[in-house]
Amino acid sequence: MLSRLKSYFRERKEDVGGSTGSSIGSSLGKILVLLLVVYLLVTIVLGIIWSDEPDTFSVREHTRTLANEMQREPVVGFATASTMMRIGETLLDKPGGYISNDLFPPGIWMDNMPSWEYGVLVQMRDLSRAMRQDISRSQSQSSEDRDLTVVEPQFNFDSGSWALPSTEGEYRRGISALRSYLDRLSRPEQPDAQFFARADNLDSWLADLQTRLGSLSRTLGESVGKPSVQDAMTQTDNADPLAESIDGEEVKTPWTLRDNVFYEARGASWALLHIFKAIEVDFRKVLNDKNALTSVRQIIIELEGTQGSMWSPMILNGSGFGVLANHSLTMAAYLSRANASIIDLRELLSRG
Repeated sequence: MLSRLKSYFRERKEDVGGSTGSSIGSSLGKILVLLLVVYLLVTIVLGIIWSDEPDTFSVREHTRTLANEMQREPVVGFATASTMMRIGETLLDKPGGYISNDLFPPGIWMDNMPSWEYGVLVQMRDLSRAMRQDISRSQSQSSEDRDLTVVEPQFNFDSGSWALPSTEGEYRRGISALRSYLDRLSRPEQPDAQFFARADNLDSWLADLQTRLGSLSRTLGESVGKPSVQDAMTQTDNADPLAESIDGEEVKTPWTLRDNVFYEARGASWALLHIFKAIEVDFRKVLNDKNALTSVRQIIIELEGTQGSMWSPMILNGSGFGVLANHSLTMAAYLSRANASIIDLRELLSRG
């Protein structure tokens, strides 16, 4: 009898232990699922917040504030250099920080903001190259500025490097070199850096910018598709003036890339808007002498149009005269008009 009781209690104990283990395993699974759901919800909310583009800022107010902080006079070139610094800092310190090299959600899921960052970065690279090669040198045989020789390669560093070294660290080094250049440029006793606000220096940068905007406008315009001119010229009999022209193969931006192209253009326009406002300050004398100040202000007006609020949750790409809007064509129109004003500006600068 005693042995039977011992056997009965032993079996009950084993049953209770097994059910407890199963219950613990089930609870742990539920907790893991709940944590995963919470994590996904948090990343989605962060992704929405991080997708918000930075606001524009006042170039003149920022220039005055920085000059007061440094206890310096805003000499010629101060607005351009300080604006470049502010653009670089915004690229790194906006909500979510720099996203293009993220390896984890939500950054790795996002493509619009990295495209915006790339558009800004291209303009930073072009302007830093122009400052190193032309604007900071009196002539072709002059030596390069020691800080600007650091700035240009730093902003040309791989935009997707996560570590060893990180993209953010290299770009911050470029911003620090810009601050050093600005400090030397505005040194009251004896400036140790130069900024030559001449028409030829400005025209050299504008020539590069003209091709950049032309390429962006074309890619944006291809959202609705159009025949390739190169193919048409190849296939048409050019010897016969009465021969019918043959349309080339349709060129169209893939639907998966339309929003990327749009936000790259929007980022480039955001950066250029502030750069042209700085140019309006630093190159004012030469712009007045060439009667070109109106052209610069027209460029600024067109670039301001590219920064209008986006009321649609997605980039719409209706046909050119269709029912739905086409955000790419709207952006292309603003950039094309800005590019036309750049052509006018270059013509004015080239006159004696």
